[in-house]
Amino acid sequence: MKAYRVESYDQPPRIAEVDTPAPGTGEVLIDIAACGLNFADLLMMKGQYQEKPPLPFTLGMEVAGTVRALGPETDGPAPGTRVALSGGAGGLAEAGVFAAARCVPLPDEMPFTDAAAFQVAYGTSHVGLAHRARLQPGETLLVLGAAGGVGLTAVEIGKLMGATVIACARGADKLAVCKSAGADHLIDSDTDDIRAAVKALGGADVVYDPVGGDQFNAALRAANPEARILVVGFASGEVPQVPANILLVKNLDVMGYYWGGYASFRPGVLADSLTTLLGWYRDGRIKPHVSHILPLERAHEAYDLLRSRKSTGKVVVTTDAGA
Repeated sequence: MKAYRVESYDQPPRIAEVDTPAPGTGEVLIDIAACGLNFADLLMMKGQYQEKPPLPFTLGMEVAGTVRALGPETDGPAPGTRVALSGGAGGLAEAGVFAAARCVPLPDEMPFTDAAAFQVAYGTSHVGLAHRARLQPGETLLVLGAAGGVGLTAVEIGKLMGATVIACARGADKLAVCKSAGADHLIDSDTDDIRAAVKALGGADVVYDPVGGDQFNAALRAANPEARILVVGFASGEVPQVPANILLVKNLDVMGYYWGGYASFRPGVLADSLTTLLGWYRDGRIKPHVSHILPLERAHEAYDLLRSRKSTGKVVVTTDAGA
């Protein structure tokens, strides 16, 4: 089968022919139809992510497809079941072996491309805003990197939770996408003074930050007393240093947040969140925004869209099974 593999951190990934794996105990073999790309993949291919699969490995942490076979002593899901999962790696291939416990059966009405764009982005924003930051109706939510994969879902979910949403993104086209997702106010990070613009809107009660760097510093200073600042990632490449005196004077909370970590120490949080999110999807209250769908043979081009910030929402790669 074909797989998009990292063979060395010094060389770019490439399409390789590899043997189709066999599922072990507690595992399933999935015919992969679609894989959602994430910024974390760009770090993983350089060995810079907090999780480092042993080399060589197949990229792709967000998978949708059909169960082909079960491993020994594995009860389900049954072959033929349409499923999605967040598997850490292995998704950019024509097939893959994953833990059966991670598989989530898909609603009949959910296409594979939606399913591959769903779990990480919506899960990150929903658990972050509802469980970690405790966003309340009537509060003001500032979303940095608001047109990106997780940022856009934070805009959408924040609005569903009753917040006033300020979306910060680069350029008119990306801000238009944020507006369509429900943003009440728009800030152009290329041209606007983020700190001044947010303060002019009354400040922020919750900040959702997958960007870091200068934007974190601006948001920190535009936060209201007792605001909660959710540290989601560092797409800018700069990890900010937090001045503790500002936290003291304004009674601020800065919260570290890694969605994937809950799988090991509180998996029930993820399960409850996914139940809520799939219910919202069935009711038509949320819909993944997928700006680009490319075939597996163009995976390198798909990652270039993330790297160059040319995508909005999610980029999804499909195989022949998902075409």
